[in-house]
Amino acid sequence: MTRATARLRRTASALLAMTLAGVSLAAGLAVAPAAQADEVRDKEHWLAESGITKAWEVSKGAGVKVAVIDSGVDAGHPDLKGAVTGGYDASGAGTANGQKILGIKPEHGTLVATMLAGRGHQPASPSPSPSPSPATAGPDGMVGVAPEAEILSVSTWLGSANPAGKSDQDQIPAAVRWAVDNGASVINISLGSTTPQWPQSWDAAFLYAEQKDVVIVAAAGNRVGGNLQVGAPATIPGVLTVAGLDRKGVASVDSSSQGISIGVAAPAENLLGGLPGGGYAEWAGTSGAAPIVAGVAALIRSKWPEMSAKQVINRIVSTAKDAGPAGKDPLYGFGVLNAEAALKDSVAEAAVNPLGSISDWIRVHRRGNLATPAPVPTADVATAIPTLPDPTVPAAKAPSQRDSAIGGAVVIGSAGLFVVIIAAAAFQLRRAARNPGLAHDDPDTGVLDTVDSGGKRS
Repeated sequence: MTRATARLRRTASALLAMTLAGVSLAAGLAVAPAAQADEVRDKEHWLAESGITKAWEVSKGAGVKVAVIDSGVDAGHPDLKGAVTGGYDASGAGTANGQKILGIKPEHGTLVATMLAGRGHQPASPSPSPSPSPATAGPDGMVGVAPEAEILSVSTWLGSANPAGKSDQDQIPAAVRWAVDNGASVINISLGSTTPQWPQSWDAAFLYAEQKDVVIVAAAGNRVGGNLQVGAPATIPGVLTVAGLDRKGVASVDSSSQGISIGVAAPAENLLGGLPGGGYAEWAGTSGAAPIVAGVAALIRSKWPEMSAKQVINRIVSTAKDAGPAGKDPLYGFGVLNAEAALKDSVAEAAVNPLGSISDWIRVHRRGNLATPAPVPTADVATAIPTLPDPTVPAAKAPSQRDSAIGGAVVIGSAGLFVVIIAAAAFQLRRAARNPGLAHDDPDTGVLDTVDSGGKRS
């Protein structure tokens, strides 16, 4: 093994610690008062606030397959019956159909899938009604953004050591390729890392998806979990990266991140999702914002099956409501999701994907010494300086790139700055030591409360 190869492996192991980008867990699940089934539907505030109910006048996602690359999806959840039509296990630790729930947060994939394509269910009665058809969602339980779309469950084991031995460098490319080859026209990745860089092993898979005209939607990550900046795969050019909003419709302090790759912002607080076994939980994070946007992409691809992926993305970002500083910025991207406008407005055709191209990036940046991690993609778009306050949970901040530690010490006239930097570095090293390889970087973003059993798994 050459020194360059060893250095690359150490870098990948240290930096590409994949996490679930938003499910919230306390020390234990705090049980909330039992809710009536219709109250579950009432909690889905994003359906009206993001224009989704109006968008349903045009499309509900029929005929579109959306791959959920996550911890596995419980297809037996009452609101997902008939929705999960295929799957694959990229981890080596699950089942062939991708429906075995895996990893440190096994409920994550089911939370995501119910938000994306839940179909609701019929109320319990002595004489149960037939399961709802795709054309009509059941009156109880959760209805997803694209309730007539199909889910492909692609299971991965991330956030802790995989008993099958496969790393994120193996699982992510395999998951993306399988999804593309099995008919997914939209891929949702509510997973992320704490570094903007990604391993070279991912290049070919994301290029393959781009060449096969697949829309990839990824979560930006959460500041309270350590993602002060957007991490891979949400930094990959061409990927539609989703930031998070609070209940006031402004950039969430805890349940979002910031970076030049953000394309659009969607609700990320006070979310609801289905739990394996048939229950529900309130949660927060860009893990939940991403399937809202992926669902809208499915609505568009259902309405216009021949529309290219770059046009789908352009339709979503160009109809977004501008927020924050005028134009594209690192907190909201092009703006706040407006599903109704994305399905109803006239949108000029784009010559290129407004979020870039992995093909172009590979051609420019993967030359020379391939053992050296490639630089983070840059944008030609001027971005405003973010103004978010500190997250609720203290998080280490990287030293400014504009000032060296020595220069800062000279200006300050003391060694205080050195102490801060050393303490931050020690904190990161201790965390890495506790979680080698596929470390879990504690992306908790609030409280995950069970809401309602809603029915048992059948």
